Amino acid sequence: MAQAKKNIKKTGGRKKTTSARRSSSHKKTKDMPHWQYILIAALVSSIAMFIAYHLLFKHVIYRFTICEGVKIYETCIPKGYDVYGLDISHHQGKIDWEKLSKENPEEAPISFIYMKACEGSDHKDTRFDTNWQKAKEHGFTRGAYHYFSTYSTGLEQANMFTKTVKLEKGDLPPVIDVEEHPENKTQFIQELKIFITKIEEHYGIKPIIYSGKKYKKRYLDDKFFDRYPTWIAHYYVDSLEVDQTWTFWQCSDRGRLPGISRNVDINIFNGTLKTLDNFKKK
Repeated sequence: MAQAKKNIKKTGGRKKTTSARRSSSHKKTKDMPHWQYILIAALVSSIAMFIAYHLLFKHVIYRFTICEGVKIYETCIPKGYDVYGLDISHHQGKIDWEKLSKENPEEAPISFIYMKACEGSDHKDTRFDTNWQKAKEHGFTRGAYHYFSTYSTGLEQANMFTKTVKLEKGDLPPVIDVEEHPENKTQFIQELKIFITKIEEHYGIKPIIYSGKKYKKRYLDDKFFDRYPTWIAHYYVDSLEVDQTWTFWQCSDRGRLPGISRNVDINIFNGTLKTLDNFKKK
């Protein structure tokens, strides 16, 4: 034990040097200027508040802001348009079509309803057949949409949609809901083009491409897509500013209507009822 103590004593100077370096390094971190702590705290708080606002509070706050458009369906929708509609799926549950068909306010009458038909290559919306039939029975112009997946080829998904949806005279064009974030953008776009081409060939009508405003710029910047009508999802604003002419605008995801127990999307058609007729299958 004594020898061990001697050895420690001999090398003590070297250990002190190491310890001094560590102590000095630790001291520098500890003595970080106070303003840096404030800056980091403010930055973290700002990011947290930004995320919380957009995910949790934006739609709530919007309900209580001064409505520059039309206050209807328990939400604020832009004014200056003539044709309004809904898009639905199994998420809206069982719909009371009698109640819904009687909802026809002059400010924003519901003229068309799009409904989810399928997703990917093997999933059919559980409410599609009923919604498809009931919409027509109650006098709504109807349309069907497909949620485009990253897990199936464009051809497989096109076959799924054409097998599910039988368009009749007076129905609106098919819609492709594109909002997935693919790992391989090039391959995704190629499969999407195949899907769109097959749908157009099958029905003899140009399908409509649905996406978010920012999503469209990031993923659908190919000139191929400019040949097709556009449906833009952009909420809580009084006007829609995009680089090209839009056909439909999903302006709210918080609509409430008689006959539907859950929130529903409110959409605007950029035209008149006569213009809408031109889009229908002949």
